[in-house]
Amino acid sequence: MSVRHFLTLLDLDTKELNSLVSRAVELKAIQQRGEIYTPLKNKVLGMVFEKSSTRTRVSFETAMIQFGGQAIFLSPRDTQLGRGEIIEDSARVLSRMLDAIMIRTYEHDKVQLFSEYSRVPVINGLTDLYHPCQLLADMQTFVEHRGSIAGKTVCYVGDGNNMCHSFINAARQFEFKLHIAAPPAYEPDADIVAAAGERVAIFHDPREAVEGAHMVTTDVWASMGQESEQSKREADFTGFRVTRKLMKLADADALFMHCLPAHRGEEVDADVIDGPQSVVWDEAENRLHAQKSLLEFLLT
Repeated sequence: MSVRHFLTLLDLDTKELNSLVSRAVELKAIQQRGEIYTPLKNKVLGMVFEKSSTRTRVSFETAMIQFGGQAIFLSPRDTQLGRGEIIEDSARVLSRMLDAIMIRTYEHDKVQLFSEYSRVPVINGLTDLYHPCQLLADMQTFVEHRGSIAGKTVCYVGDGNNMCHSFINAARQFEFKLHIAAPPAYEPDADIVAAAGERVAIFHDPREAVEGAHMVTTDVWASMGQESEQSKREADFTGFRVTRKLMKLADADALFMHCLPAHRGEEVDADVIDGPQSVVWDEAENRLHAQKSLLEFLLT
């Protein structure tokens, strides 16, 4: 049987993704009951980090420990990847020693190339193009609070970045409508949008995009590696902050999500992210449970 990788949400079909979300809810309940469940005993996950992380590292490492396995943290400073070893050779070697490999890096091409030469599952922990693990947690969070997201409307406000691209793929796979509100110069990749067809609509006015939405989400205006653009982006994104006034245009029961870290007063007001419609802390916790479901799926 060929090795399954998880580089984007398109690597699994709709039935598999919905099963992952349902299983994540079950695994969360198992942990909360204090039950010991160790399906990955003696399994080892290698975690390659070229970008810094809080939630990705802690969730994957905790997941492996709770499942009875282990996780090894690998940074460019500590490996030959940082001294010029080609990706193909690193993939060949690491995949002979590890049971799965999670990579968090800049260029999406790196995880694609790594997966081509890996004998074991490769998981995209974030690239500049996609962040699929976050979307598993987001879908789990919506299901827990509102049930199936199929047929609903999600509004993404902000930069057409890796989170936006992953929401586009999620709209295709989980069968919801996605409204994207972004300044003209910050729209998502046109090919990714086109592939989603009528599932996605682009707006330049957040008020139009958020109308009647069942979920509103955003991300920082300047992602890692874009810090030098902070001042320009703050000016360009004027009017794209998620405020209580904007949330009132959404459905009365709309949820607010954010992948974190958040900059209160920039992309979102404090009284939204800390308010009653916000489920960001459940969303953050669910990174652990959704990724446990993913690891179980790929390794058992």
